[in-house]
Amino acid sequence: MQRLCDEVIELIFYELDDPTALILTSKHFHNVSQDPYVRAHYFLNRYGRMDAMFWALGRGKIMTDKVIDILISSGAYVSRYLVQVAIHHYFRSANHFIKTAWVRNMSIPVFAHFMKVACGLFDEVPLGKNEDDGYFFHVFLKESRLPPDMKSTKWETVRDIFGKYKDPLMVQLPIALAIEPRLLPYAEANGFHMDTKYRDFVFRKMFEKMALNNGERSDDILRNVRELRRLDTRMFLSRTVAAEICMESKSNESAYRALKTLDRNKELLFDLSTVVAELIKLFAKTRSITSAYTINVLRHLYADFPSTNPTVRIVMLLTACLSDNVLAQPNPSGTLKSKLEPLGLLPLTRKDVVDILTNPFVEKHSALVDFAKDEMNLGSSDIKDILQEVALKCLKIGSKGKTLKKLVDCHPYLHAVLQENAVQRYAINLDDLPPYDDEEACAAYEAPLCRDFNSSSKATRNNSGMTGVNSAASNASSGLPADIGDAIATDDREMDDDEIGTVEAETGDSSELGIIGQDTLSSMIRQDEMAPTRSRRRSLYFSYFGPDTTGKLGYPIDFIQVGRWVKERYPVRSAMAATFLTHAVINNNTTLLHGFFTCSTPSTNYVSTSQHVPVTLKHFRLLARLGKAPNWCLYHEIENGAEFYFSEEDYLSKQPPATEPKRYSKVKVKSKETSPSIPRFSTQPGPSRVQVSPRASKRRPRRSAAVMSYVIPDSDDEAIVEDDDDNAVVVLMTMQAKKRKVESNLQRWIKHLSVLLAEEQKKYKDKRKRLEKSAPAEGRRRVAKSEFHKSLMVNLRSLRKLDLDKRKQLYGPDAAEDDYFTEDDGDDEYRQRTTRANKRRRVTS
Repeated sequence: MQRLCDEVIELIFYELDDPTALILTSKHFHNVSQDPYVRAHYFLNRYGRMDAMFWALGRGKIMTDKVIDILISSGAYVSRYLVQVAIHHYFRSANHFIKTAWVRNMSIPVFAHFMKVACGLFDEVPLGKNEDDGYFFHVFLKESRLPPDMKSTKWETVRDIFGKYKDPLMVQLPIALAIEPRLLPYAEANGFHMDTKYRDFVFRKMFEKMALNNGERSDDILRNVRELRRLDTRMFLSRTVAAEICMESKSNESAYRALKTLDRNKELLFDLSTVVAELIKLFAKTRSITSAYTINVLRHLYADFPSTNPTVRIVMLLTACLSDNVLAQPNPSGTLKSKLEPLGLLPLTRKDVVDILTNPFVEKHSALVDFAKDEMNLGSSDIKDILQEVALKCLKIGSKGKTLKKLVDCHPYLHAVLQENAVQRYAINLDDLPPYDDEEACAAYEAPLCRDFNSSSKATRNNSGMTGVNSAASNASSGLPADIGDAIATDDREMDDDEIGTVEAETGDSSELGIIGQDTLSSMIRQDEMAPTRSRRRSLYFSYFGPDTTGKLGYPIDFIQVGRWVKERYPVRSAMAATFLTHAVINNNTTLLHGFFTCSTPSTNYVSTSQHVPVTLKHFRLLARLGKAPNWCLYHEIENGAEFYFSEEDYLSKQPPATEPKRYSKVKVKSKETSPSIPRFSTQPGPSRVQVSPRASKRRPRRSAAVMSYVIPDSDDEAIVEDDDDNAVVVLMTMQAKKRKVESNLQRWIKHLSVLLAEEQKKYKDKRKRLEKSAPAEGRRRVAKSEFHKSLMVNLRSLRKLDLDKRKQLYGPDAAEDDYFTEDDGDDEYRQRTTRANKRRRVTS
């Protein structure tokens, strides 16, 4: 190191944040660091030409007159605003953004030299209060929403700040360009680079509604847009901002008028009518369609840009049905006709009626039925077919419980029709599921019924209500925050496959033209202003309390889930309830599962499972195929004493469940054939009144823990006699209990779940062997167990412990612990070994 030349040592200094420690290790290094040229070029190479002087002023102990001269002569950027801030800070004036010592570390002679040299670069340097360039620029931005005659700072003053006095002020430049695009050349001359991530933000501020200026602003907006486009061809109006402007077509007329002018002059990179059509489609199944403001905006847009798209037609029909509570008025047919005629949507078709009635936000059907009879001249058979089709489609829409309730109450024949079709169409067996080896298909599989509103599944992300998520992603690329309320899952997953494909084509656009969302222009600007100041345009800012999070939900405010209505309407041991429970188990819908496992009458005890929809082993086998963890409600139901059934056919056929387990595999289960009975109503040890014939067993029963005492009676004869009586009672209770040993429901669940766990362990071992063969020889791959496998291991252990506690409570602490473990059980580390291994006796010759 001592033989290095000075140039190499300088390069080493340039790579260190603080070279002080290295300088103190060698006298030669110290001598090199004293060179003013080395000190000046350290800041130039370390921080660049734009920031070199700022960081150098903060290292006052190494600053000298020569270092300042070399920095300025070498091209270090010195603006008038930097000089003003440094002088204010050095002489203890208030400064809101500098919290360190900064220039106060410099000596007075050195700082006096800096003021002399820096002030000589400009003709004048105002130093009074509120006379610095930053203050004028701040006032210019603050007054941007005021009329021109009320502004105190003109754009010429700001132009001189950037052009004549070389002030970068880059932090707030995107806002300034939205107000006055003519500043862009001066800003670029000072080192500003216009990044495309500012694009949407700049155009939002251009079209922003002025609170105090209600006059015509279309000409000013057009001039600013065209000027910015001329100065930088990368700055163009995106579809995202255009859709936001359209959402304010009634409240921000100047911006909307300017947008239409740009479209007529072909100055946009897209067709505005296409954007409006795609924007209207987004409201097909979101709660905002019920808002009066949204209805008026959509009608205004449809009047300016009519469309023949079927989805647009449905949305406009909904605006007529949901406005002014039309469906609940005394004469709904005439009122609805008067609403549809101005929109040009008459006559209605059969498909229109079905689409309206199956919308999540239309709950009353009688008005539309009367309209179909009066205006469409449909017969009773046609009306019956429509109602049947609507009822069957509502089964897949989780929030349509109210509609189904009203339909079945008014038309009782639908009660049997729904059960018959639901069982035929939606019954799920193991053969209907994806193969076990296809992990991606199993993870993405969803049952069509009983879907959870709050899930984040693939089907949920494909609906129209999730368009804002893509909008948020687009804003992330533009460096601007977005409303996370778009990410709230909706119930739009019940749309048909062709509708889903259409929405994917609409919202899957990831081009630079932007993605369309439901937010208004003002809400997006306010959302950006709520973001942290330092990271406003550098990172995506998510807010769960955005301006319109509830408007993007896919279900109404007051709704009844279809699964809950089925539980109340149909018997708990019916094919309809069994089908919906299977779908709820697969979709892990905790809300519906809790409803299926509770009683309808509040006075009934929750622990009683007689009024619950039965849990079956089939549910666990379906989840095992998909690799999904069972919901905690299933295990809780088993702990409460749920009866054991292999499938729903066991109780639907009104036959007792099979006594012998089905042969699912050749794995042997080590379990005793004679297990103690555990009545759910018995909580105290003692003989039960239930007489059950004992099961034959060849194994010798364990001896009782009661031991006969041979102590010679002494003065405590009475106490010993009492002990003998107690021992005799315990022995009698134990003998009577052992005569009636029978397998309980809990033990049957444990036995068959143990078999299922053994099968899962076997699959896991086969998968691990297969992957190890394909893995490189030097490495060993770690194979993860499925969620079902891990959940079953943990909860089965709890069920075994619960069974043991019940038997100990019934028979005493000496109750035998049944061994439910199998040979392939993967729970070996938790297994309690009660027998010692036999040791062979060493034989010496």
